[in-house]
Amino acid sequence: MKLMRWGLGLTGDLLVTAGLLLLLFVGWQLWWTDVTANRAQHGTVSTLTRDFAAAPKGSTTPASQTPKPVVFGKAFAIVRIPRFGADYARPVLEGTSRDILQEGVGHYDGTALPGDVGNFAVAGHRTTYGRPFHDIDRLREGDVVVVETRTAYSVYAVKRHVIVAPTAVDVIAPVPQRPGAKPTQRWMTMTACHPKYSAAQRYVVFAELVRTYPHAEGLPAGTLAAPKGD
Repeated sequence: MKLMRWGLGLTGDLLVTAGLLLLLFVGWQLWWTDVTANRAQHGTVSTLTRDFAAAPKGSTTPASQTPKPVVFGKAFAIVRIPRFGADYARPVLEGTSRDILQEGVGHYDGTALPGDVGNFAVAGHRTTYGRPFHDIDRLREGDVVVVETRTAYSVYAVKRHVIVAPTAVDVIAPVPQRPGAKPTQRWMTMTACHPKYSAAQRYVVFAELVRTYPHAEGLPAGTLAAPKGD
């Protein structure tokens, strides 16, 4: 009997220890990865900002010209969403692998580039690793999304959202949700896991290009102003 009580006590201690370790791991996932990822992503945005500012004046990409392909894993753009705050700025990297999504917003390989005809499709975490799309469900019709590259600012306006299964890859088709259709418009699609802390579904926001401004000209005043209302 004494040995049994000792065994039960040891088992209890081990379960408590395992529970504490699990809580520490969850805390690391939900907090510490945000701390380190935010620091790294802000550093990437700063580097991109300096690189874009150093680009030769007058270098523009006409809307009719197809942008050059981007090297896999490389940061090539900055996305700014006023609804998420005046200081919100995240790097966009080529690819959507696990490692890339830990470094910022990932661009689906093979989809259009910013401002191009077709569908500029991106993905981002809602939790952990800086959670760039944590508040994607707060976006409303008409909200502005600005994608800055070395040559231009592409300004999109949110049109609608859907919640789909992870297998619904048609949302990143050249014409969103119409696979096989020939694109004539310029779309941006943002995807993230749904609901928060789960990967059961995907929350998808579609935005349409409003206008492209040459980087050398800058953005009109007020473009990045926070929208009114919730």
